[in-house]
Amino acid sequence: MNILKMTTGVALVSLFAAAALAHGGATGIVKERMDGMSAMKDSMKVLTPMMQGKTPYNAQTVRSEAKKIGSHAGESMTKLFPEGSDGKPSEAKSQIWQDWGSFTEIARQLEIYSEGLALSADNGLMASGSGHGSGMMGGKSMMGGGSMMGGGSMMGSGMMAGSPNLAQLSEMPADGVFMMLSQTCSACHTQFRSE
Repeated sequence: MNILKMTTGVALVSLFAAAALAHGGATGIVKERMDGMSAMKDSMKVLTPMMQGKTPYNAQTVRSEAKKIGSHAGESMTKLFPEGSDGKPSEAKSQIWQDWGSFTEIARQLEIYSEGLALSADNGLMASGSGHGSGMMGGKSMMGGGSMMGGGSMMGSGMMAGSPNLAQLSEMPADGVFMMLSQTCSACHTQFRSE
């Protein structure tokens, strides 16, 4: 048993050291954006179990974490990606600068969804029936059609066309808005981040 604990401990230390080393070589604007991405990741780690009903729902925490994400989105994000700031240790793909319009649109949507999440925090979770927004979708998908975004995937053409505005987001259950926010994060990572 002690060997297993020691082996597991060594493996974890090695994993954390490798992660620290990957970001450890970053300086300047690359380090600044990695720090911003880490802050958003930390907020997502707080929000995800809450949105899944695994931890108690707290509207104030949702608002706070959504605002943290929003502070790193939109123009705050795009200004950290000047041309030529790819290459190791950066995880940014050159696709960012080849398709700058899509990248800035995703950053803008992330900002809108994080603001929408903060506004919808008091609506509670649709899935658990908490808050005054429970059941308001009547069991249908968030935006009609066969998928949440009205028949197209987040990665499809016209990804942001037909996206809800802040007023609409503020009326939705928080977990619905969170789903849109997390899909936006995933879309950005899929297109623009090297794993």
